Amino acid sequence: MSMLLEVSGVTVTFDGFRAINNLSINFAKSELRAIIGPNGAGKTTFMDIVTGKTKPDEGTVIWGDRNVSLLGMSESQIAREGIGRKFQKPTVFEAQTVRQNLAMALKTPRGPFAVLMHKKTKPNAERIEAVADQIGLLDSLTRVAGELSHGQKQWLEIGMLLAQEPRLMLVDEPAAGMTPEEREKTTDILKEAAKTRAVVVVEHDMEFVRRLDCKVTVLHEGAVLAEGSLDHVTSNQTVIDVYLGRAHA
Repeated sequence: MSMLLEVSGVTVTFDGFRAINNLSINFAKSELRAIIGPNGAGKTTFMDIVTGKTKPDEGTVIWGDRNVSLLGMSESQIAREGIGRKFQKPTVFEAQTVRQNLAMALKTPRGPFAVLMHKKTKPNAERIEAVADQIGLLDSLTRVAGELSHGQKQWLEIGMLLAQEPRLMLVDEPAAGMTPEEREKTTDILKEAAKTRAVVVVEHDMEFVRRLDCKVTVLHEGAVLAEGSLDHVTSNQTVIDVYLGRAHA
C-alpha cells in the first residue's frame, strides 16, 4: 500500500532537549489516526515538522505520489501540496458570515486579484454548501461567525480546511471545550472527512479517541511508544506507566 506521508528517523533538538527522537511514522492516503501521549511527548513538534514550521536536525519526510521531500519546502509550499492544519483555538474571521469564511478558504487561484475578483460562481456556491452541510452549518451560512458557539466555530474551521481540499488534515484537540453533543458531531465530521483523505487528530481526551474508533499512535519522549487500536495501546504496560497512570493520578 503506497503511503501519503512517510516520516523516517526524524530528530529535533531544542537547546539540548530532544523534542523528537528518531521518530518514524507513516500515514495512508485515506485514514483516520489519533495521536496521544503525555505533555512534552512531541505531538505539537511533530505537526510543526510536517507543516514546515520546524526543520528537523536529521531524518526524512516524504510526501505524496511523487515521493517529494517536504524538508526543503516553505510552510506555504507545503500548504499548497495539500497539508492543512487546524490549531486548538479556532481562528475564524469573526466579523464575516459562515459563507464568507468558507468562500475565503476555497481552493481557488490565490493571488490578490483572484481574491478581489472572487465571483459567486455556481460551482463555488455548490462547494460551499456541500462543505457547510458536511460540518452541520448549512442552516447557518448567513450567520456572522462571531455569534457561533465554541463547537460551531471549531466545525467552521474544520470546514475551512475541507474547503482547501487538503490530502492530509492535522487537527489539534478538536474536542476541547465542547458539549457532549458537539463532540459526537465532531467525531462524525472527522470520520466522514477521513474517507477521502488522511485525517490525523492529536487529542488528550480518551473518550473522544475511543469514539473515533481508529488506529492510535502513542508518542513518548519524541518517539513512537505503541501503535494499534485504542484497546491494544491502553493495555500496553509501558503506555500505562508513562501516560495513563499519570493521566489518572
